[in-house]
Amino acid sequence: MMCDTKDWWDQAIALNRAALLRIVAVLFIRAGLDEGGAETLSRRAVRAILAVLRPAESAVRRLIVIAARGIEVAPPKPRAEKPLTGIERLVAAGVLVIHENINFGLARAWSGQLPAAADPAAEPRFPVFPLTDRPRRFDTLAWDGKRPFPQDGFALADPDEEVSARHLCRRLVALKRALDDIPGHAKRFARLEARRKAGLPHARRHAPLRPGWPPGVRKRPVREIDDILRECHSLAHYALKPPDTS
Repeated sequence: MMCDTKDWWDQAIALNRAALLRIVAVLFIRAGLDEGGAETLSRRAVRAILAVLRPAESAVRRLIVIAARGIEVAPPKPRAEKPLTGIERLVAAGVLVIHENINFGLARAWSGQLPAAADPAAEPRFPVFPLTDRPRRFDTLAWDGKRPFPQDGFALADPDEEVSARHLCRRLVALKRALDDIPGHAKRFARLEARRKAGLPHARRHAPLRPGWPPGVRKRPVREIDDILRECHSLAHYALKPPDTS
């Protein structure tokens, strides 16, 4: 029988977090993030990192769900609607049409309204770790036989070709930041859940963990991350169960 005390949950979080930190440290080295990050990596290296990164992201996401167990956050109050301005009423009535995001180019040069050049030295924003699983994608065209398939075959991608590693490095940084602040992300998750359950506008509609197997799972465990993901997945589903009040 699974123990349901706070100390037991804290110990489970600490053990799995320590194991995930070791795995992420290896991924950082493989992606060159220990020296600032690599601009490009071979396709073979990217595939090898993604094979571990995907289940690691799922495991950390479930670790955050476990840490959020017992955190109660009141949903924010809906904001009062602002009265429409005169221009907004004209737009709503269809009398006035406003065109936005139009690049006039040199047409604005006479008035000195050319857009300012982006600062190349500006630091990019820190990536945000997603707290919910991506929904499953189903190819309905393939089910109906409408998905075209090349009759002459196709050429396999060169595994030694250099590809951009920028997005991969940002995902690794977001994963490391989540592991470094599990309590903070747990509070963030509790706020998102409160908004979802209250049905507030712009809140996500689906549950945080998608039904079925988690993203990145392997039916036959091959690496350490596979066992960690299975354990975190089972603990997260247990933590999401409503308390028994009988």
